[in-house]
Amino acid sequence: MGRLFGTDGVRGVANTELTCELAMEIGRAAATVLSDGCRRRPVFVIGSDTRASSEMLDSALTAGLCSVGADVIRLGVIPTPAVAHLVVGYKADAGVMISASHNPAEYNGIKIFSGNGFKLPDMLEERIEEIVLDKVTPLKSPIGGEVGRVSYAKDAAADYIRHVKNSAPHSLDRLKIAVDCANGAASVTARALFEELGAEVHILNDKPDGVNINENCGSTHIDGLAKYVVANSLDCGIAFDGDADRCLCIDERGREIDGDMIMAICALDLKKRGKLNRGAVVGTVMTNLGFSKFCEENGLKFVATKVGDRYVLEEMILEDYSFGGEQSGHIIFRDFATTGDGQLTATQLLCHMKREAKPLSELAAVMKRYPQTTVNLKISAEGKIAFYTDKEIEKKIAEVKERLGSSGRIVVRPSGTEPLIRVMVEGESLAKTETVAKEVAELISQRLGDK
Repeated sequence: MGRLFGTDGVRGVANTELTCELAMEIGRAAATVLSDGCRRRPVFVIGSDTRASSEMLDSALTAGLCSVGADVIRLGVIPTPAVAHLVVGYKADAGVMISASHNPAEYNGIKIFSGNGFKLPDMLEERIEEIVLDKVTPLKSPIGGEVGRVSYAKDAAADYIRHVKNSAPHSLDRLKIAVDCANGAASVTARALFEELGAEVHILNDKPDGVNINENCGSTHIDGLAKYVVANSLDCGIAFDGDADRCLCIDERGREIDGDMIMAICALDLKKRGKLNRGAVVGTVMTNLGFSKFCEENGLKFVATKVGDRYVLEEMILEDYSFGGEQSGHIIFRDFATTGDGQLTATQLLCHMKREAKPLSELAAVMKRYPQTTVNLKISAEGKIAFYTDKEIEKKIAEVKERLGSSGRIVVRPSGTEPLIRVMVEGESLAKTETVAKEVAELISQRLGDK
């Protein structure tokens, strides 16, 4: 992780950690770095989610971009993957999404995409950080007609919906689904998308008020959706996060289908249709142990990367793989997208359900999920750094790995987007994973909690 950028952009509490001043400086630096060698005035597209602070940060970022001579096309409220798609479609030089994804409303973030729709590589993020923090490059201050201009894309949502619809090989008629928009960006696109695809759609949590994004709804609070699906005898439920780049599901029995299980279902479908390049699926170190067992049983190659869909995509591009994702629901269908896309994922999964004429519970049975316990510890930035050199914690983790052996595993890592250290334990027994996770978490809290 860099000094500003984490695994998914710059993130923090809006107006205290992520201030207007910082957003403006990031805009100035990003325009300088990404317009290097550009023979014309650079163009940026900017989208945002529904947080109260998003318009404030959008305005500050726009001011920063325009102040160094970049033009801005404002997309309004739009999902993150729409920015990645439209930056290419609108022939812009870069795209920016203002969102803190699944985080509470007080947080916000800045994600930057290059002109080809990919998240920025570490090298470019580091150059932006150097300009913002170290003032290593003098910035332009154009005047008169050289100052950047602002325009508005009124059809951004419709253009994105059309793109996702075009990925569907057939309609979803007679499928009955519930869609939880998390009071976020999907609120402006989900209803139209799935209704136009022919499904009977029950829309939940699509009334954002600036502070209710992800609040007891969406992919991080899926219980309400599960109850709704069962109570209304629906085929399945779809849950998005605040910026709709991830998707989790509920089967007709009310059981959660996480990103790993979605990947298992879709990987088999892609393999069957000859669309799984090199027979491989890319996941992360947090991918459930049951998924790697599933791959072994079905003749698939499983590749694990660091946590973050950007790292999944980097591996996919490097080795020319076509499919990958994360347990959290960031799924990348590289034939259609350059980043995780919740609504695209849901569309592909629902088309598979329709094609197979099988309930989601039956499709999900291809993978056995190992019991998994995750403990999130709130730790300061200093504590997260100290984690890497604490010998007592290192010794404890090594001891636990030996105890678990081949029937389980432990992954302990600082979050790249939140002030947390995550302790994840998998094994054959839920009780055992809970005991071990608590044991390790208590030691970390004792060692790092006061730092």
